[in-house]
Amino acid sequence: MIALLAGLVGLLLGAFGVLSFRLSERQRRQVEVAEPTIREGAAEVLAVVGRAYVIVDVIDGVVRASPGAYAYGLVRGHTVVHKELLELTARVRRDGVIEERQLELPRGPFGQGSIIVQVRVAPIGDDYILLLADDRTEITRTEAMRNDFVANVSHELKTPVGALSLLAEAIEGAADDEEAVRRFALRMQKEAARLGALVQDIIELSRLQGADVVQTGTAVDLNSVVAEAVDRNRLTADSKDIRIIVGGKVEEKVYGDPDLLMTALRNLIENAIRYSPEHSKVGVGLRFREGLATISVTDQGPGITAEEQERIFERFYRVDAARSRQTGGTGLGLSIVKHIISQHGGEVSVWSQPGQGSTFTVRLPEMDQAEEETEAGGEPAEPTKKGSNGAREQGVSA
Repeated sequence: MIALLAGLVGLLLGAFGVLSFRLSERQRRQVEVAEPTIREGAAEVLAVVGRAYVIVDVIDGVVRASPGAYAYGLVRGHTVVHKELLELTARVRRDGVIEERQLELPRGPFGQGSIIVQVRVAPIGDDYILLLADDRTEITRTEAMRNDFVANVSHELKTPVGALSLLAEAIEGAADDEEAVRRFALRMQKEAARLGALVQDIIELSRLQGADVVQTGTAVDLNSVVAEAVDRNRLTADSKDIRIIVGGKVEEKVYGDPDLLMTALRNLIENAIRYSPEHSKVGVGLRFREGLATISVTDQGPGITAEEQERIFERFYRVDAARSRQTGGTGLGLSIVKHIISQHGGEVSVWSQPGQGSTFTVRLPEMDQAEEETEAGGEPAEPTKKGSNGAREQGVSA
């Protein structure tokens, strides 16, 4: 009797367990979210939009993302990386209103660098949110540089123009004093020369923006370019009794624009003369090594600290602003040099220590064989440059 009762209880418990399991399965199927699907053709449409895109579901899981979204670092695996984007998707899901923002987001898993993206977030049906992202990093930085350049130009032009105006008034007020008129006139000449140099450098920078060295370049003999750059600085050097000593020779040619290269080297030599004391020397050295033509310009000036060396190639930056105004420097010469050398696939660097002068070194890749054949009248070839891994060469000691 007891065994019969125990069996009956076990049967009831088993039936109850089966019933509970089936009820649980039914409830689970009722709340289960359907497998995410995107309407046919939607992916093709997104692919031709020209922006990176991400589609997320109701729990912000990534349903689909373009390669660009991964490249920008917006998505990792099936997860949206940045909380700013998740906040946008949450608001759009809540309000149903399209939002558009420009965000600066860290790039990469370690937060190295950043990317500026224009993001448009919109709902797709009831279940999905679409994020469209356009990389605006370079455009934004270029606009910032342009605005900064315009502001700096305005400031730099204002100084000599204001000085000329004041000097003109002073001359008018001292018309009966010949010595004062002569003194003010000399100051006016100096300010006018400074203004002319600044305008010329601005024009030079503008011309560089449209230069295409790859399309218009030719075989360049650096020895001739250096000789002309030195000759154009003879008068300035003679006025300070500075000797320009040229040493070495480069037999190999480089590919580029001889006028632009002459401008770069002229600026380097002019800069060396400007900051060298009277009765001193400026050295210009040429050397070829490991596929690189090297030109070094060495002065006996006051030298540059390590902190200042990081900024001297910036536009309008001056190590000694007061001295630059006294010597007529515009703060654009070294930025022009860097721009020209970069256009030629080369690099410019500086070695300097306070009290020991400075050496600016330009390295340019040797002209390739394909380029030489094109110059000789053979079949045209796309100009390419050899890699640069040569060590820094010290210029001719002044």
